[in-house]
Amino acid sequence: MSLIQPFRAYRPKAELAASVASVPYDVVNTAEARQLADGNPYSFLHVCRPEIDLPEGIDEHEDRVYATGAANLKKFIAEGILAREAEDSLYVYQQRMGEHVQAGLVALCSVREYEENLIKKHEFTRRDKEDDRTRHVTEQNANAEPVFLTYRAQAEIDAVVAGVRASAPLYDITTPDGIGHTVWRIADPANVAKLVELFAGVEALYIADGHHRTASAVRYGQACRARIPHSTGNEPYESFMAVVFPHNQLKILDYNRVVKDLNGLTPEEFLAKIAEKFEVSPAASRQPTQTASFGMYLQGKWYTLKARAGSYCAEDPIKRLDVSILQDNLLSPVLGIHDPRTDKRIDFVGGIRGMDELERRVKEGFAVAFAMYPTSLDQLIDVADAGQVMPPKSTWFEPKLRSGLLVRLYE
Repeated sequence: MSLIQPFRAYRPKAELAASVASVPYDVVNTAEARQLADGNPYSFLHVCRPEIDLPEGIDEHEDRVYATGAANLKKFIAEGILAREAEDSLYVYQQRMGEHVQAGLVALCSVREYEENLIKKHEFTRRDKEDDRTRHVTEQNANAEPVFLTYRAQAEIDAVVAGVRASAPLYDITTPDGIGHTVWRIADPANVAKLVELFAGVEALYIADGHHRTASAVRYGQACRARIPHSTGNEPYESFMAVVFPHNQLKILDYNRVVKDLNGLTPEEFLAKIAEKFEVSPAASRQPTQTASFGMYLQGKWYTLKARAGSYCAEDPIKRLDVSILQDNLLSPVLGIHDPRTDKRIDFVGGIRGMDELERRVKEGFAVAFAMYPTSLDQLIDVADAGQVMPPKSTWFEPKLRSGLLVRLYE
């Protein structure tokens, strides 16, 4: 089963929604966050990237940063920028990027179901990033930004959500990147009860994006639980805010690679070496058009690399991923990049930036770029169901959720 709960969200006045809505904390660095929030006192970046309100060069892990984030959230509430909903509600959050539309349900999900692997992971988390977000959750006493979950789509849930989307929304804004964000409140108790009942029949939820946000909320809940000897399991800290999307509406983009050098090989030696595991040919298209196929930009030319038969295990849910094929047959044995998490010679480029960005990176100093075929939602779910984790930088979800439209305080 999958437990979801309504909650009393804090949310902006309709006329301030566009000003409050911000990109998530982890898609911009401090300098970019400062630029985006410049001249906008309502930007939620003041809460999720609070170092922007402190002197340049400050360590974002200083005590002052966490205290500033908590103070800014309190200020937003005190000044009425964010107001609390009058009653427990669920919400529908729709995003539109060009022709692509996805609509998810905003609700509280269960810490214990995460612990019991009913909310399934597909990535490792880094302890330092967990520590940072846990500190923000603790000091703000809030889920300031939602987790991004998915589930195997069900027609009955789709039908209820579609009915809600036919009504007038709370917000309907377009952010500077051209993405439409529309939010509806589900106020009808019958609809709320129906959705809670339907999700009780959903076998599992899957983290699509936001593993560190999820882990930090769970750690906060566990810490609170440890201090309360006779908890009932229904306390606020036993849940966290998430947007839950049906899997067949989500869009995963390619997550591409650039490498700084050829590991001591000449371009000719490099091409000869990779031909042992890949069929190499001049590219008809910069982007690959099928799995087990890659685009490669080297010395101003695009090539297509097609994995040779037998070069990977097609039955293994990890080994058959394109990111694994490239890592196991090229990045590690040929370029000497054995741990892409820590090796400074490799960098990753989200597919939203396009192939021109790969060409630019090579022209400005990287030796070679690899364009990937996107991982599918079915592949992600297969890996999570197998209890395994995907290789680093396997998925890039677009569009990104906006922060600040719905906030949950532990009250």
